[in-house]
Amino acid sequence: MNQDSRSSSPEAPPQDLWSSILDSVSSSRSIPAKNILVLGQPSTGKTTLASAILQKSPTDGGKDEPRTDFALGYDWADVRDEGEEDILARLSVYTVPSSAPSYTALVSHFLHPQSALPHTAIIIVLDWTRPWTFLDELHTWLAWIEHWVQGNGARELQVAREEHRERWQAHLQHYTEPSAEPLPATSSTLQGTILPLGPGTFTHNTAGVPIIVVCTKADLIDDNNDLVGAGASGMGGMVKGKGDEWEERTDGIMQILRAICLKYGAGLFYTTTQPTTLNVLRQYALHVLFVPPAPASDGFLDGATAPARNPFPFVHKPNTLDRDRIVIPAGWDSWGKIAVLRDGFDMKAWGEAWERDLIFNAEADGESETGAQKLYAALVPDQGPKPNPLPPLNNPTPEQTFLAKNYDENARRADRDPRGIFRSPADPSAPPAAGLVGPLGSSSFSLPMVERALAEMESGGSGATTLNVGTGLGKRGGAPTSPIIGSAPSPTGQTQHEVLQNFFKSLLNTKDRAPSPGASAVSPGAAAGKAAPMGPRTSGGGASASAQTDGGSGAEDG
Repeated sequence: MNQDSRSSSPEAPPQDLWSSILDSVSSSRSIPAKNILVLGQPSTGKTTLASAILQKSPTDGGKDEPRTDFALGYDWADVRDEGEEDILARLSVYTVPSSAPSYTALVSHFLHPQSALPHTAIIIVLDWTRPWTFLDELHTWLAWIEHWVQGNGARELQVAREEHRERWQAHLQHYTEPSAEPLPATSSTLQGTILPLGPGTFTHNTAGVPIIVVCTKADLIDDNNDLVGAGASGMGGMVKGKGDEWEERTDGIMQILRAICLKYGAGLFYTTTQPTTLNVLRQYALHVLFVPPAPASDGFLDGATAPARNPFPFVHKPNTLDRDRIVIPAGWDSWGKIAVLRDGFDMKAWGEAWERDLIFNAEADGESETGAQKLYAALVPDQGPKPNPLPPLNNPTPEQTFLAKNYDENARRADRDPRGIFRSPADPSAPPAAGLVGPLGSSSFSLPMVERALAEMESGGSGATTLNVGTGLGKRGGAPTSPIIGSAPSPTGQTQHEVLQNFFKSLLNTKDRAPSPGASAVSPGAAAGKAAPMGPRTSGGGASASAQTDGGSGAEDG
């Protein structure tokens, strides 16, 4: 039997023995994937925070120059243990550049709430150079988170939200402040005791998402530059020194932020460009990502199971005194601790004002007159740059209305009528003369009407004398010459109109014209005399005839 058993055993181990061992180890120690979603408006320091969490140098070299953001920024890094030997998690950081719906709508495609909810923490970034925007931005981002965790409304997602809320509530209830002293022996027994949450604690955040509110550029809180608008510090007219009034106002802002964070079970951190503050934030972000599940109802010290351990413990104590490095982890704060900071702060009133804002914004688009946003605006007035006002709207007059108005004005004023230059100066109301072409001015002559011209012709004097003097016919007769029209009157006292009238009358009068076009015009006195003998045509005869003609004309003239 021993020989049979020996023969049945394999003679040699398989060739892929080490590969199978490595595969089994890698499957048993799979690297968990964790996500951090960074929300904030442009130029609030999101890139610096993401680089610090991933322990990478900023891509912009630390410059303040504006850089182009993607629609949804993404980067990742492996998180190792203290010895930098084993990889504990693979951390992905998603950055939303703005609260515009076109950006926030992309988050659900990469981080679906049903699968990403147990492995995601959210960081809301506020900028201390613009403290008047704190409450508006908080309201915007917290409302978006509540919308994101609803997802598609599936039953599985609802169960995941309830389980995750129980886990985060247990984390808040079991929070203990870090201490350098060793824990007493009774601490293990006290861990099983669950204390109820205080008033105003974890009343919102239905899915129990770990939320961290980070106020960046906290080193510029007490910047004493007297600026008119947003400049190097961006504080504008709010910062007028380091007096008690400004300290009281900044303490009031901190109390309001702590009260809101308490409602959502969120932590509050102030950061600067110093690596120490960013390193504290990174440790806390990893701590909340690896919060263990909620214990069983009978406690986790039942002897069967050991309590789960967080691989990234948070060992920093809360700090509410140093205003440039505030550290308030979730689970530590309460109404009493907030009221101790400065007297006169009404926690209940601010909580009710925040609820009114949530109800009013859910029903209508706007702000409640008695809500927290209005009260905060009175405490911290807006000192940001105002956009230039738009010029008043130019409403042009309709074209037909404009033309009708000018037509009526021109009709009431005779001097504005362009047809007036064609009317007779003696009678401005008379219609313009028919047959006129061209713009004739007052200095130019205007021809008389036909009826008026005929009447003057019938009542005129001697036609021969008028013709001879008015038309300027040559002494040698022939066709009448063109009259010279000028501005000066005729030597005989005739006007230019009369000169033109006589000229055209002589052209139409055929009885005074010569019988043949080639013959010279002869005066009546010369025609009654004796005719000159006809002889050979010579130059002398021609001259004699001309002399006789001229003599006859002279006799007649004499």
